[in-house]
Amino acid sequence: MNYFIVTFFFMLIVVGVMAIGVLFGRKAIKGSCGGINNSDCVCVEKCDKRKKMEAEGSV
Repeated sequence: MNYFIVTFFFMLIVVGVMAIGVLFGRKAIKGSCGGINNSDCVCVEKCDKRKKMEAEGSV
């Protein structure tokens, strides 16, 4: 039972720290253009793959 309580509070702290990061308006996670759902690109410069997809009209 003690492991459950310790784990629960640890996860609560982790979620709280992540929420504070969101509240302070941190920058978006950097990565490739594209993504799982082909949402809008958050990159400053679009990658070659994204440019090609937009030229073909599949985005």
